[in-house]
Amino acid sequence: MTRQYFGTDGIRGPYGGPAVNEAFFARLGVAAARWLRSGGGPENARVVIGRDTRFSGPALEAALASGLHRERRQAVSLGVVPAPATARAVTAEQAALGAMITASHNPAADNGIKFFDARGVKLSDEEEGRLEQLLPADAPVSADAAVLPTADALTPYITAVQALLPRGSLRGWCIALDTANGATSLTSPAVLQSLGAEVIALGNAPDGHNINAGIGSEHPEPLAHRVRTAGARLGIAHDGDGDRCVLCDETGAVLDGDEILTILALHALARGTLRKKILVATVQSNLGVDAAVRAAGGCVVRTPVGDRYVSERMRTEGAALGGESSGHVIFADFSSAGDGLVAALKVIEVMQATGKPLSELRRGLRKFPQATANLCVREKRPLEELTRLRAAVAALEAEIGPHGRVLVRWSGTEPKLRFLVENENEAAARRGVERLLSAARDELMAS
Repeated sequence: MTRQYFGTDGIRGPYGGPAVNEAFFARLGVAAARWLRSGGGPENARVVIGRDTRFSGPALEAALASGLHRERRQAVSLGVVPAPATARAVTAEQAALGAMITASHNPAADNGIKFFDARGVKLSDEEEGRLEQLLPADAPVSADAAVLPTADALTPYITAVQALLPRGSLRGWCIALDTANGATSLTSPAVLQSLGAEVIALGNAPDGHNINAGIGSEHPEPLAHRVRTAGARLGIAHDGDGDRCVLCDETGAVLDGDEILTILALHALARGTLRKKILVATVQSNLGVDAAVRAAGGCVVRTPVGDRYVSERMRTEGAALGGESSGHVIFADFSSAGDGLVAALKVIEVMQATGKPLSELRRGLRKFPQATANLCVREKRPLEELTRLRAAVAALEAEIGPHGRVLVRWSGTEPKLRFLVENENEAAARRGVERLLSAARDELMAS
């Protein structure tokens, strides 16, 4: 089903733009209520709404609630909470739907929304398409939703995450933590400190305008510097809504999601605890992940880019571990949503069980050299229409053969064409990306 507004991770864009403004969010609230009434969720159950720290969050929350109220659905505010806490709150509050108002790792000027069904699972492409079809032409924002009833999603979330490690197990650990001035500014420090860790905090003073501003999982350089200068055991960085995790080892070297997934998968395979011996990853993950997991007796199952596609495939395969190279990591036994704090604690658990530092554990993944590029465009044309680009891709794939791969895809959240080339030879990978960029520029006349 074709979707106009939803991308790979909900709706996202500049605040005040065509799909991220109070009027549209009121329409979205009406559409969500209608979708629930048409069979999308339990009858008469409430809708819980969480948000990150962006200045536009409260106004968009009120507008969404206004639309829900027009269709006689009760909205409940969770306040500022991480996205995984919102997902958990849907089931804890026996809600029909959860909404997280966030633009994830985007700058503060952007915002957006993603929905979770009554199981705490992100809506499918088909469900989002159906919801779009139910958008009304207009839904004026009313004042009756200006003050919403509230529910505490932070306390039960913190309690659940604390239970992943034994009490006091992080005594003597110095951990640098970058919460991106976002939704984890309260939760992640509280959990780590409750377990005994000394926390060196970065990005923990949100003001509505500084979320992801030169910090967080997209900008781990300040965290790496702090790890080195403080002599920390490791560094942890989240994005704005807390569903991503990027780590720094004790030397300040950055680990991405592929390295985190490989550490977790290899440890579970060694102990016979990786369910079905399957790791679910996206097409974006490095081929080195497949090689490492295969050598340890497991297999990697691939999905399109997007953590909800990973989650869907995990349910289909009966897998317990999956994620993305961007740092989304999903543990099916804990939650259906990516959770950056849980990912960090699971890696710490491996460090404790093996007695090895991160700098040693990361050696389990030998990455294939990889080159990437993005091309900004005015219009997203179907890839099958781009004949010159398709020919360039086919020629490059024939040259690389089994020694690498080529990936060209549209961004699900931005007007960008993304390119990835892996090759055993790094220089060849870079040349391959340049060839594809040249072909795409010629065909799309993009700047």
